[in-house]
Amino acid sequence: MTFGDIIGQEEVKEHLHRLLHENKLPHAIMFCGPKGAGKLPLALAFAQMLLCQNPADDGACGLCSDCQMSTLWTHPDLHFSFPIYKGKSGDKPVSDDFLQEWREQISLSPYFDIEDWLEDIGAENQQIVIYVQESDNLRRKLMLKASQGGRKVVVLWLPERMNEQTGNKLLKLIEEPPIGTHLLLVSQEPDLVLGTIQSRVQRINVPALPEDVISKALQERRGMQADDANRLAHIAQGSYTNALKRIRSDSEQHLFFDLFVQLMRHSYARRIKEMHQWSLTVAELGRERQKRMLGYFQQQLRENFIYNFQQAEINFLGREEENFSTRFAPFINERNVIGIMDELSCAERDIAQNVSARMVFFDLALKMIVLLKHG
Repeated sequence: MTFGDIIGQEEVKEHLHRLLHENKLPHAIMFCGPKGAGKLPLALAFAQMLLCQNPADDGACGLCSDCQMSTLWTHPDLHFSFPIYKGKSGDKPVSDDFLQEWREQISLSPYFDIEDWLEDIGAENQQIVIYVQESDNLRRKLMLKASQGGRKVVVLWLPERMNEQTGNKLLKLIEEPPIGTHLLLVSQEPDLVLGTIQSRVQRINVPALPEDVISKALQERRGMQADDANRLAHIAQGSYTNALKRIRSDSEQHLFFDLFVQLMRHSYARRIKEMHQWSLTVAELGRERQKRMLGYFQQQLRENFIYNFQQAEINFLGREEENFSTRFAPFINERNVIGIMDELSCAERDIAQNVSARMVFFDLALKMIVLLKHG
């Protein structure tokens, strides 16, 4: 991976290139910014550049043995650390237990988020963290001599997932790293990272991507037509990851949209029989999909409320969604928007707590009658 593979972020790329070639490279850098802006891809490309024998202006040369090994993310001097769960190694899990899944994911696309990672490792219902033994495992690996005789690099994804004990042990490694070692931290919520770690790393802010940059990437890399790419880039709200997820989840998104339309139409018309059948259908989706669906419903409620203000720049609707909103949005207003949002939020909470899905969704449908009629 070179800087040329990364979407946008030209100023950040120039800054990293300057740090390396002016010999001002700190031993610990933390990339910070919103989801989907390219923090992890930047860290991976920079890691490869650090390991490269002959780095070029746009990153790693792609020709030397180090670059060829790094292409498959198996370079012996490139180490990864990321949040995991205890599903594979009992009481002392470390990132190496999930290294194969990690390499497969970043080889497929480095633009992914924690939801994608949870799905990859089968941990949708798990709390993933960076455990305290991770710092000991890293120290053992970094104390070894670099196998290629050059630098050693650690890419640590989501350091905010460390508890205080883990952070304190890692702090010692950041303060006194072995010679030739560089740590690249990638954080989405840097304010949750241990304060002492924040003070000992050089922070590089990675801003959200402009819509035109996302649109161009969708056209060049995904073959999308300009109009479709522009609309999707607007919906993505500065995140290329969001744009990719929207492409991948088109079928599920369409299902959720149909269910949202059915709920609102049946409830407004007081079709009790159809509402009951709707709740039975939704109850068969499975709890993880039900939670995603309710999250989608809340997003649609927000978009329909804002649609009334006719401010296209702050509306993020797909073409089909917008067509529905032209007729439905007037029914969502100041008198009922908070009540409907509260009911959707409560339903999501109840589903997460394993309350009967049939009861939750039929109750939700019945409450929509009152909220829509009195809005």
